[in-house]
Order: sequence, then C-alpha cells, then structure tokens
Amino acid sequence: MAARIEHLVTSGVFSLDGGNWDVENNVWIVGDDTEAIVIDAAHDADAIAEALGGRTLRAIVCTHAHNDHIDAAPALAGRTGAPILLHPGDLPLWKQTHAERLPDGDLADGQVLSVAGTRLTVLHTPGHAPGAVCLHAPDLDEHGTVFTGDTLFQGGPGATGRSFSDFPTIIDSIRDRLLALPAETRVRTGHGESTTIGAEAPHLEEWIARGH
Repeated sequence: MAARIEHLVTSGVFSLDGGNWDVENNVWIVGDDTEAIVIDAAHDADAIAEALGGRTLRAIVCTHAHNDHIDAAPALAGRTGAPILLHPGDLPLWKQTHAERLPDGDLADGQVLSVAGTRLTVLHTPGHAPGAVCLHAPDLDEHGTVFTGDTLFQGGPGATGRSFSDFPTIIDSIRDRLLALPAETRVRTGHGESTTIGAEAPHLEEWIARGH
C-alpha cells in the first residue's frame, strides 16, 4: 500500500525569550496502514497516538526544537518506543524544554528517511532555528511534497525576531534549498495553510526588502 499523508492540528502555547503565545500547530503523519513517521509531535501525544492507531511508529522527526513542535515528543516516544530525531544544531533549544531527556538520534543534511516505501530527504534549512530542517518527499502527492516546519509558510519565511534565529540565514536556506525544488512541489507547513514552491518563489525579493 502506498504511503499517504495525514494531518492533525493541535493547540498549545509557544514559549521563548520570556513570552508566551497561543498557537495551533500542524502535525503530519506519513505512512500506510502498518507503519508511519510523525513530523513534529506538537502539544497532544494522546491525539497523535489515536491518529496512529495500531501502526508501528518508526520515528518522531522534529523540524526544529521550539517547544511547540516538540513538547509532546517524549510522551509519544514513551508510548510507542519510537526514536526522536533532531538536528544537533537545535540541542540548545531542545534542552530549554526537555532538559532531562535528549533526542535519540541526529538528523543530517542529505539523510534519507524511509517509511512505507517512501523516501524523505532531510534538507538542513537554518534561520528560524540553527538546526531547522525540511523533509522533501518527491513521490508524495502528484508533484511531490516538502514539509517545511517553520522555515517557509504561505506568504513568506518563518519568524526570525527571537533568539537563535537569523533573517539572512533563513533567506539563504529558502533560496538555495527550497526554491530549487520543482515549482509544483506542495509545501506543508508547521502552522497554517499549505502552499506550493511556485506560489512562493516570485515573492523572494519582496521578503528581502521587507525584512523580518
């Protein structure tokens, strides 16, 4: 059975630099009827586990380590036995939320994760966070999919106004790693609505002029 994409929206609080914001997060499940991976275990381990049903969870993949994307990861790992994977550049952020529980494995640029016959390639895309990654799956959807976390949204790049972030770096990541993908590629984001590479690419110079 071919892999498919499932989507949950969970709610919680994003906390950083002394501030707190109510947020809704996209949780993505990629797999078939027997196995899956979870991309960003946000806020609600119970809801994610319910969506998984009896499937084997192969990995919990973190696009970055802001608390709203990882707060449910240890609980989900404890229930399923799945390893938590994170780019090591985001360990300082991870430790702000989970000081006593480190990830189980590293993500690296070019690494390929496989589930249900589908390959997802890790793209290191720093800027929103030092260890931010995206996952490109050219065989998902009719024209391929990239899961971008908080690196690229419908309407522009992720925020870079807080600690551990940098606007020129995220622009370089988007230009060099994401806008190089086929224009038809579906962009599935960490918050909000999906978009495509082709819909966002024409606005790069506007984002640069506007800053972030």
